[in-house]
Amino acid sequence: MEPLRPLTDFPPSMWGDRFLSFSLDNSQLEELAKAMEEPKEQLRRLIIDQTIDSTKKLSLIYYVYRLGLSYHFMEDIDGQLDKLFKELNLQDYHEADLYTTSILFHVFRIHGYKLSSDVFKKFKDCSSGAFKEDMITDVKATLNFYECTQLRIRGESILDEAFVFTEAQLKSVENTLEGNLAQQVKHALKTPFHRGHTMVEAKLYFLNYQEECSTYDSLLNLAKVHIEYLQLLHKEELRIISQWWKDMNFDVIASYARNRVTELYVWVLALFLEPYYSHARIITSKVIVFLSLLDDTYDAYATIEEMRLITHAINRWEISAMGQLPEFFKPLYEIILKEYNGFKKHLPQEGRVNLVEASKHALQEQVRSYHQEAEWRHMGYVPSFEEYMKNGLISSSYDLLSKTALVGMGKIVTEQGFAWYESHPKILTASETISRLHDDAKTFEYERERGMTATGVDAYMKTFGVSENVAVNEIMKKVENAWEDINEGCLKPREVPMDLISPIVNLARMTDVAYRYDDGYTFPEKTFKEYITLLFID
Repeated sequence: MEPLRPLTDFPPSMWGDRFLSFSLDNSQLEELAKAMEEPKEQLRRLIIDQTIDSTKKLSLIYYVYRLGLSYHFMEDIDGQLDKLFKELNLQDYHEADLYTTSILFHVFRIHGYKLSSDVFKKFKDCSSGAFKEDMITDVKATLNFYECTQLRIRGESILDEAFVFTEAQLKSVENTLEGNLAQQVKHALKTPFHRGHTMVEAKLYFLNYQEECSTYDSLLNLAKVHIEYLQLLHKEELRIISQWWKDMNFDVIASYARNRVTELYVWVLALFLEPYYSHARIITSKVIVFLSLLDDTYDAYATIEEMRLITHAINRWEISAMGQLPEFFKPLYEIILKEYNGFKKHLPQEGRVNLVEASKHALQEQVRSYHQEAEWRHMGYVPSFEEYMKNGLISSSYDLLSKTALVGMGKIVTEQGFAWYESHPKILTASETISRLHDDAKTFEYERERGMTATGVDAYMKTFGVSENVAVNEIMKKVENAWEDINEGCLKPREVPMDLISPIVNLARMTDVAYRYDDGYTFPEKTFKEYITLLFID
């Protein structure tokens, strides 16, 4: 007799086999790579040109960053910014307008330089302490200032105030604007650049900010070809992952689970867009698929007795453990073990840390956290908020995903770099906090309908004796505090290269994208559909 299951009727995939038919023309990819060479060299010469004044230089570096091109010039950009930051005399900017000051602040902060937020004090009225009303006449400047506020760290009260002020000002004029400026403001209010999907933001910047970048032909030429090149490469990776999903027969062996293979690839693409991390994207995409299937197994299908068997088998990590598993889970268990063995075979260790083993251990810990949540649910137990968070930071999956991202990244992952990850730095905890709590704040009502008793909102209400609204508001304050910790963790001096920090930051960004308004992963008709169309169809 089939046991009574907590079956959830998830919406089907919107995409079906759509991306399986793509065929990559390597000669076209080679032509695009060749077409990038000349504008790339022209742009490099501009970046290092000593005759360009610092304001124009900073604007150029800003455009390069916003278009997703920085990785081509990182050494040159760092060299220029080191020099400019050492020589910086803020007196020179005393008469600078809000737009110029915002570019100055934004460029240094996004590249890790701790330029003081006091540069914005001059835009406040001395007597009232409020921001000067005449600022709002320049919408472009207000928009740039708004984007700067997303980079605030703890204690920067001027940027806290500026965020409230600029958001209100932009909302008040949003419906009066036209053309590109209307699109720029609308998108920034929906998803601030600093919290967006890196590839989507680069493409939208190219579409909506051509006037700003038009001073430099080489910049626009490179950006156009670069987007075409990456779109081909990323479509091929999506095809590979979609074909793998189909070959593994996941729609049949896990018919109860969400088919979100396309959305999951978009999630991983947010971690790194660079062509040389293609292998890392493929590996991480497979692991995030396992995560989604395991999540639905524990949340939406298996009985508590079956979950105990599954958890035990995954902790053993041996093919001989299959005998004890429920029949429905055996194929998935076999695939997980086989894929991880494949990762090991195809990645030379060369005396470096065993990253595949680290990912495996993180997956085992992930499953234990899913199991703990299931036991709480089974008992009808609502844990304390502290107890919930201790388990919830693990179930957020971001420790597993950030470690898995390292697997295909190559020599940049040194023993020192991996030790930093293992130390569980503050920035990783912040990313996990955003994932766990932002998700909870947007999905708790849906989760309750499915019989979940232990969401972060419920745990907070129980522990602090507050209403649902208060709990949600307090949880979102913790999310904002975590963003400030992330911003601080990106500032110099850094213990490891920014390439190793970026996946952690980008995971937090992807949570914001997916859960800003609702459960965008379970119901992807809004954000994910828009992003997938922009990245792979338009």
